[in-house]
Amino acid sequence: MGKKSKHEKSGIDLPRPDGAEPGAPMKNKEYRRLLRPLHCELVALQEWVKASDARICIVFEGRDTAGKGGVIKAITERVSPRVFRVVALPAPTDREKSQMYVQRYLPHLPSGGEVVIFDRSWYNRAGVERVMGFCTEEQAQQFLQLVPTVERAIVDSGVILLKYWLEVSEDQQTLRLQSRIDDPRKVWKLSDLDLKSYTHWYDYSRARDEMFHFTDTGWAPWYVAVNDDKKRGRLNVISHLLSQIPYEPLERPDITLPDRRGPHGYTPPRQPLHWIPTPY
Repeated sequence: MGKKSKHEKSGIDLPRPDGAEPGAPMKNKEYRRLLRPLHCELVALQEWVKASDARICIVFEGRDTAGKGGVIKAITERVSPRVFRVVALPAPTDREKSQMYVQRYLPHLPSGGEVVIFDRSWYNRAGVERVMGFCTEEQAQQFLQLVPTVERAIVDSGVILLKYWLEVSEDQQTLRLQSRIDDPRKVWKLSDLDLKSYTHWYDYSRARDEMFHFTDTGWAPWYVAVNDDKKRGRLNVISHLLSQIPYEPLERPDITLPDRRGPHGYTPPRQPLHWIPTPY
C-alpha cells in the first residue's frame, strides 16, 4: 500500500456519515443564535421531566480533548441543576476498587424527575483503564460481556439511556492539548495521564471499536458525534438529544407581575457597608 497522505493520517479514523465533512468554523454570533431555541427546548424538556417523573441518563464518552465538558456546559447552561445533575466521579477509592465494577455508578442513576449526565462513566473500563493498564485484559473482557445486560436492566426499569461518543481528529487533539499547555486558563485541564494517553491514539481506536462491537445494542445504542468544530458539535448533540426523548412542552400560564408593596416606614440602614471596588 502507498504512503498515507497527511489528510488521511491526521483525520478521524471512523467512517464519516454523509454530509459530515468539516466546513468553516462556526462564528460565535451564529452559534449563540442557533443555541437559543435549543435552550428553550431544553427548558421545556426539563418541565416535562419534572411533571412526568421521567428518568433520563445521558452518558458522554470520547477521546481526550473531545469536548465533553463543553457539550455538557452547553446543555446545562439554562436549566436547573436540581433537575439536570452532572456526575463526574474521581478515581475509585481502595474500597470502591474491591466492589463490583459498576457498583459505584449505580447510586448516581436518576430518580423520578431527574436528568443525570455522566461526564465519563462505567465505560472508563473499556477505554482509559484498558489502554493504560489500570485493569487486566480479563477484567476488560468481562466488562464488555456484562455491561449490555446491566444497561438492559437500566432501560427495562424505565430509564431513558442515551450514550454519546465524541470524536475528534488527530490534528484537533494535538491543537487542543497544545492549547492547554500554552494557555494559563486551561492548564488545570492538562494531566500527566493526558500526555501518556496522547501516544496511544491507535490503542484507543482499537479499544473504542471493540467497545462499540459489544455494547452498541438495540436498547442502548452508541451515538457518534464529530466534534472538530466544537460549536457545531454542541448544536448537533443537543438537537439529537432532544429528538430522542418523547417530551411534550407544557402549556405556559399567563403570568403578570404583582404590584410591590410600599415601604411602610422602611429607611436605609446607617451602618457603613463594605462596597467592593468598581474598576470595570
